[in-house]
Amino acid sequence: MAQASQVGVQQENLSLEDQALRRAKSRNLKPLKALLPFILKYPYMLLGAFIALIGATLSTLVLPVAARFVIDRGFSGTDSTVIDQYFMAMIGVAVALGVASATRFFFVSWIGERVTSDLSNAVYAHITRLSPAFFETTRTGEVLSRLTADTVLIKTVVGSSASIALRNFFMFIGSAAMLVYTSPKLSMMAALALPAIIVPVIGFGRLVRRLSRDSQDRLADTSAHAAETLSSMQVVQAFTHEHVDRERFSLAVEQSFLVAKRRIIARSILTTVAIVLVFAGVVGLLWVGAHDVLSGTMTGGILSQFVLYAVLCATSIGALSEVWGDIQLAAGATERLIELLDEVPDIAAPEHPAHLPNPVRGAVAFNGVHFNYPSRPDQAALQDFSLTVNPGETVALVGPSGAGKSTVFQLLPRFYDRQLGNVLVDGIDVMSLDPTELRQSLSIVPQETIIFGMSVLDNIRFGRPDASLAEVEAAAKAAHAAEFIEALPHGYASPLGERGVNLSGGQRQRLAIARAILRDAPILLLDEATSALDAQSERLVQDALAHLMKGRTTLVIAHRLATILQADRIIVMDQGRVIASGTHETLIKDGGLYAQLAKLQFGKEAAE
Repeated sequence: MAQASQVGVQQENLSLEDQALRRAKSRNLKPLKALLPFILKYPYMLLGAFIALIGATLSTLVLPVAARFVIDRGFSGTDSTVIDQYFMAMIGVAVALGVASATRFFFVSWIGERVTSDLSNAVYAHITRLSPAFFETTRTGEVLSRLTADTVLIKTVVGSSASIALRNFFMFIGSAAMLVYTSPKLSMMAALALPAIIVPVIGFGRLVRRLSRDSQDRLADTSAHAAETLSSMQVVQAFTHEHVDRERFSLAVEQSFLVAKRRIIARSILTTVAIVLVFAGVVGLLWVGAHDVLSGTMTGGILSQFVLYAVLCATSIGALSEVWGDIQLAAGATERLIELLDEVPDIAAPEHPAHLPNPVRGAVAFNGVHFNYPSRPDQAALQDFSLTVNPGETVALVGPSGAGKSTVFQLLPRFYDRQLGNVLVDGIDVMSLDPTELRQSLSIVPQETIIFGMSVLDNIRFGRPDASLAEVEAAAKAAHAAEFIEALPHGYASPLGERGVNLSGGQRQRLAIARAILRDAPILLLDEATSALDAQSERLVQDALAHLMKGRTTLVIAHRLATILQADRIIVMDQGRVIASGTHETLIKDGGLYAQLAKLQFGKEAAE
């Protein structure tokens, strides 16, 4: 656990690019095929990019030929107009190369951004359709990482690396063919010398990449340690732990330096080896070519042409080796994103869904329901659970932790499907309904109020985005929230910050109640959360709840005596079953579990 925590902190201190580079590579490039439907949606942009790519490649391959004619015919002639013509031709080729390269960059970058946006939208839209069971077994952080770090990798490949790879592949094929055409003899010598140059460079390159990653890891360790201690400096100083933390930080910094030093040494050796081997190969070819020029079997222009094509060929191979790692990373990223797209929602609308009556009456029934959570298949959350709630009735659910109260709130909106039995709304099994239609008939006020990082107005009309300002204000007034909202700097337009950090617990709860009032659904699920509020906030929230519950079918997980006393009926649950039912007074008289809970949870007043 400690190691996992350290890794988590370390990840938080890494940039998005660093996180992306740490994703697993894929040796199989087949997952990249999954990107084709997204790419092929824009055939004209693809055609433009391909034409520009061919134009840039051909323009580059023409330059050595132009240089050859300048040397052989221009410099040897006496007419300066010949030289002018050749240099003007070279300028024309350079202009064509510049225009083609810029055009290719535009088309390819556009495709990369567009495909990444479409893919992100498709993945996010699909994720929002997945049931809570998926998130019960999958970490949210992993999903977010795929949406961010993995899409960065894909954008890099589609918008840059793929184009570079194609350009350099065409360049390699073209320059290699021109090398053979220019001088078969020198081409054979270059082919024999190439492995002696490439193998050591690739070997040292891998060592440098490994050491670079180790250096980044050590730096992340240092940052993680600093962030942890600086954020808890009062505790550190209170326990006089400063000297220990200073020693740990110093050790982490020193380890980071040692790894960086090894990386610098390896990089220096790599640079030396690469320069020496490449120059030795070039000098060797030039030496043989120079002798051919002196013997008259080759002209100076042909030798220059060969050298230029050799440079193009070598740089193409180097560029291909650079982007190969990016392409492997993108294949792995694509595979992870496609895994999300291939995830089949556990909760889906039937092919021919039934429909609730209009208006919805709000009758709720659980008949012999058995349910186990996917993460706990051997532990029953509900066992032979039966409950009938009449339209407009308020029913309080009471029981010890793990009794199954929250599970009732999970099954009614069909966040999960029961294994046995039936869950009915107005006599219709919820599994025969479209989940969207079912949930439109429900309002939920959770125990842990969820406030989004948007304005007050948008938070209240979260369940009814088309509601008018007047309707929002009326809901806020009914929830006793209007007074503090109007006191905010921008009133209903005030941003609330992430998770509503600018508000107190009571204010957040009243906003959630205003949201439920505005939604005006016939069935209310209330996981009452007033136990952590002060007396004044609790009174305001209870008043708002009384207004919200009026005229609605209400299921309440009760945390306060006041709510229980307002309920028409109390359902006592234990181990997933209903063990008692009645009013507060009758259940107290009967004794048993409810009387014990009332004494422990609601105090002496409730027990009496």
